Amino acid sequence: MMRKVSLVLAGAIMGAGLTGLATQTRLLSSTSAVAASAEVYRSLNLFGDIFEKIRTDYVDKPDEQKLIEAAINGMVSSLDPHSSYLDAKSFRDMDTDMRGQFGGLGIEVTMEDGVLKVAKPIRDTPASKAGILANDIIRQIDGAEVKGLSLTQAVEKMRGLINTQVTLKIDRPGKTEPLEFTLTRSTIVVPAVEERVENDVGYIRIGTFSEQTYDGLRKAIEKTTSEIGADKIKGYIIDLRNNRGGRLDQSVLVSDAFLDRGKIVSTRGRNAEETQVFNAKSGDLTKGKPVVVLINGSSASAAEIVAGALQDHKRATVMGTRSFGKGSVQTVIPLGSNGGLRLTTARYYTPSGNSIQAKGITPDIEVQQDIPKEIKDKLVENKGEAALKGHLKAGEGEEQSGSSSYVPADAAKDTQLIAALNQLRGVKTGAAASTEKPAAPATPEAPKQPN
Repeated sequence: MMRKVSLVLAGAIMGAGLTGLATQTRLLSSTSAVAASAEVYRSLNLFGDIFEKIRTDYVDKPDEQKLIEAAINGMVSSLDPHSSYLDAKSFRDMDTDMRGQFGGLGIEVTMEDGVLKVAKPIRDTPASKAGILANDIIRQIDGAEVKGLSLTQAVEKMRGLINTQVTLKIDRPGKTEPLEFTLTRSTIVVPAVEERVENDVGYIRIGTFSEQTYDGLRKAIEKTTSEIGADKIKGYIIDLRNNRGGRLDQSVLVSDAFLDRGKIVSTRGRNAEETQVFNAKSGDLTKGKPVVVLINGSSASAAEIVAGALQDHKRATVMGTRSFGKGSVQTVIPLGSNGGLRLTTARYYTPSGNSIQAKGITPDIEVQQDIPKEIKDKLVENKGEAALKGHLKAGEGEEQSGSSSYVPADAAKDTQLIAALNQLRGVKTGAAASTEKPAAPATPEAPKQPN
């Protein structure tokens, strides 16, 4: 029997991890294979002939392994944008992303104009204990200059095996000489959930669906409810904007946190084992308090499962702009090369039976984000699943384009958040963003990359 993992994915392998996945484990029987036709095997012989000609006659000696991987990549990528071959490194990166933890230093970093800057050290990590501070500039990693590296490359150099060391040379504002820190990598857990109190509203941002997401949500609900008071809290905002997805089991648990009964999501594929229904269990962590879910053009995959489930059950008001439209399920099958095959095997459906593939979730109340002109001119348009070459076609209904994924770092300028607060407080603003602003929301931190 071969172990395989079913995924809901949005995006691609990028740097240190896989963006947007949802998982559950099954077993793949060797008897599930369907015999290919004689014509297919003749074509495979042709492939072997071509490979041999290239191997023996090409002007320079080719890398045979790269030839084979390129052929596999070409075959799999011809299916759809989310099917792919994962080499050993990509497979490890995916596992890191699923777990939401890795060996690293505990620094959130940004890169501006080629300068690697510390956004903040994560509490109780090697970086914070060593005294690394926000706004420190990392010049060297293990003696190698950071200049010329991408953010992903710099992060990969700082990540590594637990209990191994890395030396950073840092420029600190106010210091004339560079500082040197030798740190020992430890297990870093990336917080999947962040919360804060917005006066009488609990704001909860879910950045990804990793192993820690449901527990993080439960604690966030408990914390915000306790700080505001169960009798005073108006409701909760669940911010799924720019959430590219995560573990399927976690998206089901997050949906179930707000539901007492009913279907959450179902999957359908060619094989019987790909057809499943996930139902809610009794118990609403918020005791029926009002909920607003925020989505945008980069809310995808597992995030769309949550938004779709709460919308169909009328348990939450979905606000923002149309989501990405990633409605297919991928299965990752481990291979003997320490890599894996990521293969689209099913579509998923909301409780009402709708497929959001290449259509996305339409919000109950559309709220366009105000985008400053100087930023709007530089933004790359998010066209969504429907614009991806070779995407699975929508079943019934018209395919829809994507929407903006811009979220301002300053919460006081976040028109979608302000509209959500107004919705929970009963302030009538209509479908457009409010001009009657409540007390300015607390400013969330801009997105960073941890390592």
